[in-house]
Amino acid sequence: MIQNIMEFFRNLPAKQCSECGKSIDEQHECYGNKCDKCMGMTDL
Repeated sequence: MIQNIMEFFRNLPAKQCSECGKSIDEQHECYGNKCDKCMGMTDL
């Protein structure tokens, strides 16, 4: 059975930082795999 594409994307798990494992809140154009803290970007 083919599932609705929007339902597919809603059910994807949250992306996690490859260093610390923290959940990453990413934007649609983001392909990074580290959180801001692990990239050295603090207070943003």
